[in-house]
Amino acid sequence: MNAGQRPGRRMVLGAAALGASAAVLGAAGPAGAAPARSREHGHSGRDGLPVPLIVGHRGASGYRPEHTLGSYQLALDMGADVIEQDLVPTKDGHLVCRHENDITATTDVADHPEFAGRKTTKTVDGDKLTGWFTEDFTLAELKTLRAKERIPGTRQHNTLYDGHWAIPTFEEVLQWAEREGRRRGRRIWLHIETKHPSYFRSLGLGLEERLARLLRAYGRHRKNAPNFLQSFEPGSIRRLGRLVDCPKVVLLGGLKDRPWDFTEAGDRRTVADLVSPRGLAWIADFAEGIGPDLSVIIPRDKDGRLGKPTSVVRDAHAAGLVLHPYTGRNENTFLPVDFRRGTDPAAYGDALGYYRACLATGIDGLFSDNPDTALLAAEEFRRR
Repeated sequence: MNAGQRPGRRMVLGAAALGASAAVLGAAGPAGAAPARSREHGHSGRDGLPVPLIVGHRGASGYRPEHTLGSYQLALDMGADVIEQDLVPTKDGHLVCRHENDITATTDVADHPEFAGRKTTKTVDGDKLTGWFTEDFTLAELKTLRAKERIPGTRQHNTLYDGHWAIPTFEEVLQWAEREGRRRGRRIWLHIETKHPSYFRSLGLGLEERLARLLRAYGRHRKNAPNFLQSFEPGSIRRLGRLVDCPKVVLLGGLKDRPWDFTEAGDRRTVADLVSPRGLAWIADFAEGIGPDLSVIIPRDKDGRLGKPTSVVRDAHAAGLVLHPYTGRNENTFLPVDFRRGTDPAAYGDALGYYRACLATGIDGLFSDNPDTALLAAEEFRRR
C-alpha cells in the first residue's frame, strides 16, 4: 500500500482503536496546525474511547510513585482513557513494569544489604550507568523490594507512598485490567512500551516474544484489542507486527536523536528525518501512529518559551498516522517559561494553558503525569 492510501488506514485505526472515526482536532489554532476537519469528539466509538484521548503516563505519576498498581488505579479513577506501562525483564524472564531497568531511583533496593553486591556499572544504549538492574534479579527477589518516588525533590507529596507498593509484573497489570473491566462494564485500554529492546535481546531476554505470549493469553493480541504497543526502536515495532495485530506507535525523541537500533545498524537517520513526509510514509508501512516528544510538535525558543507549531501533525495525518506525543506535567520545572507561575520549580504553573496549546495543534492524544488536569483541557475540545 502506498503513502497515498494511508489516510484510509488511519480511519481504520480511528474506528478500531480510537473510537472516533478518522476525525482529528484540526482546531483553528496556532500557525502550522492541522487543517480544519470534522469535530466529532462528542460522540463515542468503540468502547467510548474519545479523541483527543489522555494517556496516564506511568499511571498518575504526578500523584503516586510511577508504575505501581496505585498509580495505575488512580489514573483510571481520574478518568484517563488509556494507562501506560513500560516493560523490562527479570533475570528469569518475567516482564515487570519499570520505566528503566536501573531501579536505583524507583525502589528501596539500596536499603537491602543482601543485594549490595548486585550494584554494578553497565552501558545501556550508549549510556554508562551505575546502580541495580532488573535483569540481575529473579522475580522473587524483585518482589522483596518496594517502589518509591523517582523525583522526590519535585514531588515531595508522592514520598508519602514510598514503600506502599511492590513492583508489578505485566501479567498482574493484565489481571488488574480484567478485574477493572468487569467492574466498570468496559474494556480497560493500555499503552505498552518495550524498553531497550535491542539491549535485552543481546542478553537473551527478548521482550517482544514474551509480550506477545502474554497478550495472546489474555486475548489482547488482535487488531481491535484495547491496547497500543509502543517503542523507541522501530525494529521492535516491526518485530511485534509479526507477532500480534494490535495498533502500534513509534516513539520519537528530540529532532537530533537517533533510535538505538539505528545506531547499532549504522542507519544515520535521526528523528528529524523520521518526521519528514518521507520518514512518516516509511513508518506508516508498519505502524499506525507516532509518539513524539512535545518539542517536536511545538518547539521552545532559546529562552524556553513556547514557539510556533511545526508541520508534523499535518504531515503525520497526511500519512495516515495518529499522534500521541509526550509528556504533559503540571510543575513549573517541566513547563515552557511563559507558562510558569512564581519561582518555585516544584509549584504548579499554567498547565491547563499549555495543554490547550498542545491540543490545539490537532494531536490525537497526549501523555500526562497529571491525567485529571489534561482531561479538563481535552474536554473543552471534545465538546466542540
